[in-house]
Amino acid sequence: MASLFKKKTVDDIIKEQSKELRGTQRQITRDRSALEKQEKQMEAEIKKMAKSGNKEACKILAKQLVQLRKQKNRTYAVSSKVTSMSTQTKVMNSQMKMAGAMSSTAKTMQAVNKKMDPQKTLKTMQDFQKENMKMDMTEDMINDTLDEIFDESGDEEESQDIVNQVLDEIGIEISGKMVRAPAAGKSLPSGASSKQATISDDEIERQLRALGVD
Repeated sequence: MASLFKKKTVDDIIKEQSKELRGTQRQITRDRSALEKQEKQMEAEIKKMAKSGNKEACKILAKQLVQLRKQKNRTYAVSSKVTSMSTQTKVMNSQMKMAGAMSSTAKTMQAVNKKMDPQKTLKTMQDFQKENMKMDMTEDMINDTLDEIFDESGDEEESQDIVNQVLDEIGIEISGKMVRAPAAGKSLPSGASSKQATISDDEIERQLRALGVD
């Protein structure tokens, strides 16, 4: 029962009109077929009267044939008009839907514009950037302070102990190499001694880099 009193929407009305127009189109097609059938019968009758020499009957039938053909041509015009009405109805419905969508979008944009204050938004972004810079500066200060505290608490001495240990290990390795060196090396010229010292320094630096100590 509730559906009987339900208000019809535009889509419902258009569907009903389209259904009626399709029915009208089918009826026009049936009428045209009947007229075409009657036209053939009348042409045959005119030929028959002409063969029998009945000129008056031929004239009357010829006039009727002209009217019939006019009526058939009118069915084409009406059919074209019905098709045009159906197309226009669909186009109007599409335009109405588009207008409705644009109206809803415009209302949404108006509501958003009312809520959004460009100056306030810009200030918010500037405040965020300012506070972010303050946070970075505070983090740098805290890190510097922690580094100073750890340096004062003996980290420097611990680092030096590690370096000394590494140097001792390298020194042992270098001593082993020096033991295997020829004894005559002591009598080498000063230039050769300088070259040996340079090689030893490079070896030390290489070992330090291998251990991650700069």
